[in-house]
Parts: sequence; structure tokens; C-alpha cells
Amino acid sequence: MTVALMWEARAADGRGEELLAWARAQVLDGEPLRRESFRAPQDRVLVLTWWDAAYEADLPELPEPAPELVTRAVHRWRFESAGLD
Repeated sequence: MTVALMWEARAADGRGEELLAWARAQVLDGEPLRRESFRAPQDRVLVLTWWDAAYEADLPELPEPAPELVTRAVHRWRFESAGLD
């Protein structure tokens, strides 16, 4: 089964590039099948990782950044693959 973990944070004003660089520099305890970073308006950063694991598996996730780097707590979601359309 493929499980995708989503990590999304909103950077403090004007610190979007710094947050993106911080997220990209985070080393996970394990190698995902795939890892991709995104950015959006309002200095939001999204990181998706895909894992070959059961939905309930204990998987490594990106940590919380330093409080001064973000405007709120990180949002996290977990999804399992529903197959290709």
C-alpha cells in the first residue's frame, strides 16, 4: 500500500523562502518513495512524502519549525492511495 504524508506550514511574513529552505533541509529517518516540496501564496509551504507502508505505520514526519519562522502550527494529513484514475 502507498501512504502519502502531507505537511503544510505558513511562514511568518516575508520568510517563505527561508521556510522552504528549512523544510528541504530536513532529513527523515528513512527514505520515502518520493518527496516533493511546493509553495503557494501567503508564504505557504507544502511537503508531500510517499511511503510503501500500511496506513497505520509509524512513519517519519517533518518536525515543527522554530516558532518565529511560522504564523501557526503545522497542518498534517495522511492519505492512502486510492489507485490511478
